[in-house]
Amino acid sequence: MSGMISIRSLCLSIYLLLVGVTVSHAAELSGKAPDFTLKSMNGKNLKLSEFRGQVVMLNFWASWCAPCRQEMPLLEDLYKKYKPLGFTLLGVNVEQDSSKASTLLRSIKVSFPILFDNQNKVSKLFTVSAMPTTVIVDRDGNMRYLHQGYKPGYELEYQKQIRSLLRE
Repeated sequence: MSGMISIRSLCLSIYLLLVGVTVSHAAELSGKAPDFTLKSMNGKNLKLSEFRGQVVMLNFWASWCAPCRQEMPLLEDLYKKYKPLGFTLLGVNVEQDSSKASTLLRSIKVSFPILFDNQNKVSKLFTVSAMPTTVIVDRDGNMRYLHQGYKPGYELEYQKQIRSLLRE
């Protein structure tokens, strides 16, 4: 069955290339962000709706994901820079075994909250299909931007979008 899915994906990709449709790593979104509560690394439960009034970046990641590890220090820089202006970043680890995330975070220090989605319920709410996946939510709780994957330079686009939403 998984062979059929990858063949379908390949055929769709070829079709999109042939008809000239490009698939971007970023897209604009609309609609309310689904609310959720997850346990954080410090043991407290955090609820997305508690951050209403702030621009929120949700970054879904895994310790086995090299681009996730590459992007973490850059996300930390964004968090520190824009937190005083009403921005927060929630790192959502999607692994069943959260000890792997904890081990990684001993070497990659971050001060933004890390949440554990051990059962992938929140990942499914946000239809996460790539690692990392980043969703940026405006002050009213509306999803505004979706980024799938990470390559150097994406953080410049994040910064531009965060600044724009902070000015609204």
